[in-house]
Amino acid sequence: MLHRTNVLSRSLTRSFASSPGKSPTAIVMMNMGGPETVAETHDFLKNLFLDGDLIPLPFQRFLAPYIARRRTPQIEQQYTDIGGGSPILRYTRLQGEGMARLLDELHPATAPHKAYVAFRYVRPLTVETAREMKADGVKRAIAFTQYPQYSCSTTGSSLNELFRRGKAGELDLDIEWSVIDRWGTHPGFIEAVAQNIEKALAKFPIETRHETVVLFSAHSLPMSVVNRGDPYILEVAASVSAVMDRLKHSNPYRLVWQSQVGPSAWMGMQTGAALKGLARLGKKQVVIVPIAFTSDHIETLYEIDLEYAKEAREHGIEVHRAESLNESPVFIRALADIASQHLRDYSSNKRPVSVQLGLRCPGCTNATCGHQKAWLAKGGRQ
Repeated sequence: MLHRTNVLSRSLTRSFASSPGKSPTAIVMMNMGGPETVAETHDFLKNLFLDGDLIPLPFQRFLAPYIARRRTPQIEQQYTDIGGGSPILRYTRLQGEGMARLLDELHPATAPHKAYVAFRYVRPLTVETAREMKADGVKRAIAFTQYPQYSCSTTGSSLNELFRRGKAGELDLDIEWSVIDRWGTHPGFIEAVAQNIEKALAKFPIETRHETVVLFSAHSLPMSVVNRGDPYILEVAASVSAVMDRLKHSNPYRLVWQSQVGPSAWMGMQTGAALKGLARLGKKQVVIVPIAFTSDHIETLYEIDLEYAKEAREHGIEVHRAESLNESPVFIRALADIASQHLRDYSSNKRPVSVQLGLRCPGCTNATCGHQKAWLAKGGRQ
């Protein structure tokens, strides 16, 4: 009888969530994005190198298109090698749809919920998502970063773009915004990552499994960004620490960095150099963990699975990658839990942004960043 009551309750909740005439609560999933097809690679790279929040360049307006043209053939080949494009849009939509379904049950007061995707460098871009939300009559929206750990160059860049679109009149002025800006130690996220590490460790013989090095690999940052006080390095380290606590420190581990671009100094050590160093130290088994990525894309499918795995084998190391979170039901539930808690907190305190989001990096000189924070603190209202 209790089971039937619960089923009926869920059915009624879903019915309420899909009631006609009620505009959806938008959950806007912000990320870098990636080209779905090889043909989109150049535009993706051009938009990426034009973003001074991510890669500060001298004479950026002129240098960025030049770099993009130079790098396009190489990156096109990499996307070809992983199947013809990035799967990040497919996985983001899958995660968002699953999250929205759970949110309708977890927080029916704001149902129906609809997930929207706003990528920074490739379609669907923020301006396209804004048009879709306007057509749906959205009046309440959450900007939900899909970078677990905050950086001015990633989440900050997406929020700056949201602010610019708002100031340009491309966002509906009636939308009430709030922000989920970081969640790198959320228990559900940590559990999902830990489970995937355990699956990877299980591929090694049980008698030597404890010797396997767990190598957490995160996208690096230019030292110019790190040195102005960006919190990303600290927050990635906090995620790593929480995962190892969940694993009861069963294995030795290190945090390393990947995807450096250009000749300037970036955060190290680099993942490839770490693999070479571990081989020199006599380590024969490694699990690589993409701790700052929530789905597969070129950094996992090409850089880790093809480049780093090949280097590891050449150095006599057996390496396995912990799976990305992709379709993980534990992770999708974590997204829903994060959003539902945010909605509950917002209904009680009406605070659109976290205390931490309101603090600029001590070395910040980007005026847009300051304006963006003030705008979001007012719920995105002019």
